[in-house]
Amino acid sequence: MKFNFSENSFKLRFTNIYLRNLTTHSMFKKDNLSSDLSASIVVFFVALPLCLGISLASGAPLVSGLIAGICGGIIVGFFSGSHTSVSGPAAGLTVIVLASIQQLGGFDIFLTALLLAGIMQLILGFIGAGIIGNFVPSAVIKGMLAAIGIILIFKQLPHAVGYDIDFEGDESFDQLDHQNTFTELLNVFSRFTTTAVLTSLVTFAVLFFGENDKIRKYSFFKAVPVSLLAVIIGTLFSILLGIVSPNMALASEHLVQIPSLLNKENFHFPDFSKIAEIGVIIVAIKIALVASLETLLSIEATDKLDEQKRLTPTSKELIAQGVGNTVSALIGGLPITAVIVRSSANIVAGAKSKMSAIFHGIMLLISVLFLTAVMNKIPLSSLAILLLFVGYKLTKPELYKELYKNGLDQFLPFIITVLAIVFTDLLKGVAIGLLVSVYFIIKNSYKRSVSLTSDDGNYLIRLKGNVSFLNKAVLRNHFEKMPNGAFVIIDGASALFVDKDIIEIIEEFILMAPFKNITVDKKISTSSPNPYFKKLN
Repeated sequence: MKFNFSENSFKLRFTNIYLRNLTTHSMFKKDNLSSDLSASIVVFFVALPLCLGISLASGAPLVSGLIAGICGGIIVGFFSGSHTSVSGPAAGLTVIVLASIQQLGGFDIFLTALLLAGIMQLILGFIGAGIIGNFVPSAVIKGMLAAIGIILIFKQLPHAVGYDIDFEGDESFDQLDHQNTFTELLNVFSRFTTTAVLTSLVTFAVLFFGENDKIRKYSFFKAVPVSLLAVIIGTLFSILLGIVSPNMALASEHLVQIPSLLNKENFHFPDFSKIAEIGVIIVAIKIALVASLETLLSIEATDKLDEQKRLTPTSKELIAQGVGNTVSALIGGLPITAVIVRSSANIVAGAKSKMSAIFHGIMLLISVLFLTAVMNKIPLSSLAILLLFVGYKLTKPELYKELYKNGLDQFLPFIITVLAIVFTDLLKGVAIGLLVSVYFIIKNSYKRSVSLTSDDGNYLIRLKGNVSFLNKAVLRNHFEKMPNGAFVIIDGASALFVDKDIIEIIEEFILMAPFKNITVDKKISTSSPNPYFKKLN
């Protein structure tokens, strides 16, 4: 088999995959633009502090988080097949990025590893590795969404009252400031900032009343997104308090702090001389795998939230992420993943297509180029209120009631995933939730694949579905309990698959049955899908 990797053939394939698809994509529908523009403003305000906080926690230049946010919005947004997900720097990678920068000896060398990671993601996408995302159970995905909602509420409450010690976007239970999610909340009562609290209340009031159907019917509120209005009023209120009473003015640590992209000293570029070093390659593999996993999990969750239930082509998403990370690395940005917080905010705000993600990226670009003086007046407490609203909508009580009604095999994986993510982090929590789900899958298979019924010395053992080595114990237990003189029918005519271990146990029982005066009838059928129980013509 020959593969043609000529430049022209690659360009043709690239064009076929993306540009042909974009001509019919919903991003070009005029009817969606109003909703997408409104949603993008919410995502912009959510993404702005997260980009800055994640770069700060990663030990990287502040501008690197903004570059990643811009690339995640514009570059990944353009190439992605997702209608509503939003990409950018991810909190789940902060520890890896921080350790990698220290290990490699500089941010420029780290960018080289990120460049390789982006290329690896491209390869993963082209070989179809995105299919891995389809193996995460629905209960675990819903648990992840609910947990993110709880984390948003817990983590944003300190920021809402002006206690801004922990970095924006932190999702882990154990924090870099040596606190944890709950001890941080306890500190709030003694370290709040009065102006931040008042600003939060004003922002909350605007959002709360802006959600009222009677108010939303007015043309002004249809034209101006309530989130934008809330942030503007909250910002003006905090400025006014500072003018009236200078001692109530918010300090810079309670405000957005955007560095300018116009300053060339803020930019970093990959050190290509280190591209073949084993340490760089190992870091690249680690980033590619973790970023891809987090992306696939976020995409699955985002598709669950989408009201139109549109499905994202996961392998294509890995290609989009690969392009985004490659570009981000080349111009000094952090690693990019699809991010559930921004994606959730996007959907909650009413986004219809991926133009919302692209718009938010353009807004980030404009703000850091031309509006830094204005943006740096925005209180973090106002933006925290936006995230609190998103958090509540992700973890509403109705979701818990729904999963509880579905039975313990759905509710337990769900609630354990929630608790595991809240008390650890996203990837560890999902891994624990998956283990619990696998346990219930095995348990149900264990019970349902082999059944026993009896009537006055006659016994029927029925094999159904897929009967694997996991069912060895229950089948052996049934055989051992057969009394002397029993008549046993083994019916596997409807079994789709019977493991060789199971066949071996059946054959052993048939051989030993005469010693206990047991009669065995192995039921076979011409229509059986399994060769062991199929009757030959």
